Order: sequence, then structure tokens, then C-alpha cells
Amino acid sequence: MWLEIALFMKKFLFPLLAGFCVVLALFMVQPYLSTGVRASEEVDELQKAINELEHLKQLSEAATTPLENEVKNLDSRIASARAGIAKAQQDAKSVEEKINEREDDLADQYVILSRRVHEQYKKARTFSPLLLVIQSSNAADLTKDLAYRNSVKAQDNKLIQTISSELAQLETDKAELEQTQKTLASLQTQLDSQAAFFKGEIDKAKDYQKDLTGKIAELSARQQEIINARSGGYTVSGDSELADDYLASIKGFNESAPGGYFGIFSFGSYSHRNGMSQYGALGRAKSGQNYQQILSAYYSGSSIKTDYAVMDQISVDGNGSGSFEDWYLMRIYEVPESWPSEVLKAQAIAARTYAIRYTNNGQKSICTTESCQVFKNSPKGGAWEQAVKDTRGMVLVDGGGNPVSTQFASTHGGWSKTGGWDTTDGSGGSNFLDKAYEKIGGSPWLYKSWWRAGYSASGDTCGRSNPWLSPEEMADIVNAHLVISKGNSGEAERISPVTTSCWGGNPYSMGELRDVAGQYGGISSANSLSVSLGDGRTNTITINGVSMSGDQFCKAFNLRAPGNLRIPQWSGSSCNGAFFNVEKK
Repeated sequence: MWLEIALFMKKFLFPLLAGFCVVLALFMVQPYLSTGVRASEEVDELQKAINELEHLKQLSEAATTPLENEVKNLDSRIASARAGIAKAQQDAKSVEEKINEREDDLADQYVILSRRVHEQYKKARTFSPLLLVIQSSNAADLTKDLAYRNSVKAQDNKLIQTISSELAQLETDKAELEQTQKTLASLQTQLDSQAAFFKGEIDKAKDYQKDLTGKIAELSARQQEIINARSGGYTVSGDSELADDYLASIKGFNESAPGGYFGIFSFGSYSHRNGMSQYGALGRAKSGQNYQQILSAYYSGSSIKTDYAVMDQISVDGNGSGSFEDWYLMRIYEVPESWPSEVLKAQAIAARTYAIRYTNNGQKSICTTESCQVFKNSPKGGAWEQAVKDTRGMVLVDGGGNPVSTQFASTHGGWSKTGGWDTTDGSGGSNFLDKAYEKIGGSPWLYKSWWRAGYSASGDTCGRSNPWLSPEEMADIVNAHLVISKGNSGEAERISPVTTSCWGGNPYSMGELRDVAGQYGGISSANSLSVSLGDGRTNTITINGVSMSGDQFCKAFNLRAPGNLRIPQWSGSSCNGAFFNVEKK
């Protein structure tokens, strides 16, 4: 076995050390990396440096992999050797117990032996053949006496020889036992030393590779900053503390998340990002805008027609039919009636126009849920009723006089497909949250981590105590992306949440997915992050040098994230055009 280990060290230790030497070359590259270059060339220079570091990392990994494989074999041999040592130690203990028993027995026999030797000595000194003849009554008695005496003497001699032999063997066995115990102790020490040595070498290699990964990530982040600057991309560090769930807010993340953890924050909720943002409308009203200005901002190119031939009656799914103005519109529950009247008027006109367009001015029935607009068969009353009356007959139309599409949603996330940036200056950028009308309106969904079932801030959490991801959990999302994008369908089919108590199925464990993703560049712990945002969408997410489009990350996250964590999308499935941010504590 020791010959095998010596050959193993010769075969693999030298390549490992060579790998270390290659890694050390990084420090020779570093001054070059720090040299100033023109901005127009910096991205290319950084890419060259990244490629060089990747090459060094691959060399180190190539040198380490055989060593890891051999250590696995060595571990198996060590386990077998330790089992053998344990058995030998048990056997030695048994031998020791038997020796102790034999020592006790021999102690008793030694007393008998001493007596026998003493008796023989006395008999030898006092024995007289003549006396024996005189004492014998006849020749037969004499013969018997002589035979008896010879028999006793023979038995005594045999006992003396046996005890003497056993005493000698006992001393030999004790000496061998002591030597065996010394050998076993030495073997155990050598095995432990060899195992510690090889594992220590692997740990050193892993440390070097981790250092390389960090430097690659730093350069990639710098490269991404330059690309962002050229392409108009930007990054955001959220400060909107309005989420309706403390743990789901950026405030909760900044104050309570452990260092190194990640938070995934969506801009907006389950929004199609078309038409009016209701919280944005509230923010605009608070900023002094009237209902005409609000509608113009969200439905560009439309105008308010006051004499549109509005239908008299409307059919409502499951509720029969009734007056369009005095029954149906009075029962629309889309915004609180406590909101400013300008918001209520804008909502009333949008709701009226939506119903006319959806039913083709009364030609078909309309649904009662968020899929259309929320209807309850009970008058809402109050300020809402007044807003409907104040805008009676008003409809938003296009240049041809036809009702326009007046979709609306609670919160778009500061940007809509139809109107662009919903901010005080109409622009985006890294501070767009501060300028968002939805922030002025106090939307709890403007910048939020979604981790509870449904919409409620008290929804089920599937056993999680917070919505944040540890470095290992974030690495698991990256690995899911790699297997989805590079693996085959068989490898990807087990990518689902590890929380089977809520989702069931047969998902990979984090360790299993890490092993599968290993062939595609998988990672074990996320420690670097770069994010690039665009107009109403997430451009790229880069973690530990692994770059993903926003849509790719969203898909992997929504498939694999634990518990009820998700990036909410309109219709609940597609990640096309996902708009979210990833923050690292």
C-alpha cells in the first residue's frame, strides 16, 4: 500500500505543484491588468485578461481533478486499512485478555510446579533402593512400588516441561503483542498523516481557484460597467421602503439579511405593463395632475369623447344584465374610493372605455375578475359613484373615433410598454425609483421580493422565514440555468423547487444539481454579482462570471427557487421582458 501511495505522489503531486506555479503567474499578470488603457480599448483588454485568468483556472483545475480522484481512492483504501486496524486492535485485545488469563493459570500451576520440583529433590536425596527392598513384602510389591515411583516421576517431569514451555510461550506472545500494538499505532498515524496531506493540498488548490474566480468576477463586473455605459444600461440599488411586508422590502433586506446573502426584487407585480398604473395615477394626482393629464400620460394619442353613443345595457357573467352607467359602473371595485377624485375620474373613464371595447358596445358579456375588471354586485358608493356621474358618457377614443385599449394594472414598476418611463422627468437611470410616480403614490409593490403565496402580505411562506437566498442557494439558481441552457432534456427535467413539501416531485438536491452542472461550469457558492438594467427590462445578471439574460435568470429562478419565491410575470408563466433586480448584502 505504501508503495502505491509513493507512486501516487510521484504521479499527481508534481502536476499539482505545477498547477500552483501556473496560478502564481497571476501575480505577474496583475500589474498588467492595472495598467491604464484608453476607454475604447478597455473592454477588449479586460476580456483578454479574463480569458487568461480562465486559462490559469482551468490549468489548476486540470491538475487538481486527478488528485481529487486519487484521494477518493485513497479514502477507500484508508477506510479498508482502518477497518483492518480496528480488527487487529480487537484481536490484540482478545490476545491480551487470553494472556492475562494464562498468566493467572500459570501462576497457580507455577506453585504446583515448585512443590513438585521440591518433592522430587527431596525424594532424590532420600531415596534408597535397599530400603525399598526391605520394606517390600515380596517381589511383586517391589515391582509395583518401583513402577509407581517411575510413573509419578515421569508425570512430574512432563508437568515441569509443559509449564516451562507455556511460560516461555507466554513471554513470546506478550512481546509480539507489544510489537503489534506499536505497529498498529504507527500505521494509524501514517494513514492520518497521508490523508491530511493530500486533502490539504486539494484545499490549497481550491483556495487558489477561488481567488482566481473572484478576480475574474471583478474584471467581469468592470467590463459590464463599461458595456452598460456604452449601451445605456444601468444598475439600481433600491431605496423604496414601501413594500407591504417588512421582510420583502429593501429596508428589511438591508437591516436584517446576513452578509453575503442575495435579494431578488421585482419592479411591479403581475403586470402586463400596458396602459395606466393605478398607483402611478395616484402619484400623479398627488403631484397636482388632473384626470385629463393622467389619461393622456397613460394612453398616448387618445382623446376624451363626451358624446360617444354608449350602450344602455350590459350583460355581466353570472349576474344577469343591467344599466351600463347606473348599475354596472357603480359596482366596479378597482381603486379605493378614498383616493383623490382625479384618480377616480380617470379610472371611471378607463373602466367605461374598457367595457365598451371588450363587449363591442354591448354585443357580448363581460367577466367580473381582474382578467377584465373587478365587478361586485353591490354599489361601491361614495366618491366613486360621484366620479362615475361626473364623467358620464366620457370615452377614450383614437383618431378614428374608436374606443382605445384602456388596460390598467396596480403597479407597472416605473415603466410601461405603452408610455415608457413613468417618472417625474420621463427618464430612467439608476435613480428611477426615486422619481417614479408609483413611489409618490405609495405602491407597496413597486420594489418587492415575492415569497408568499398569492398577493397577501400574510400568505403562506412554505416554511421559509425570509425571502433571501444564501450564497449556496443562489449558486443553485445559477446551476439550474446552466443545466437548462446547456444540458439535455433528461438532465433538465428534475429542475424544480427543493421544497417538495409544497411542490412535490423529485427535484435534484442542491448537491446533485451542482454535480450535474459541474460539466457546464457550475458553481458551489455565489460571491460576486453584476446587474445591467435597460428600458423596462433586466438585460443581464452575472454571478461568479456566469452571465445570464434577465429572461434566462427569471426562468431558472421561477423553476428552481425554494418555497414560494418568484419573479411575478403577467399570466404567471412567461419571463419574456422580465424586469427585476438582484441585490447582494
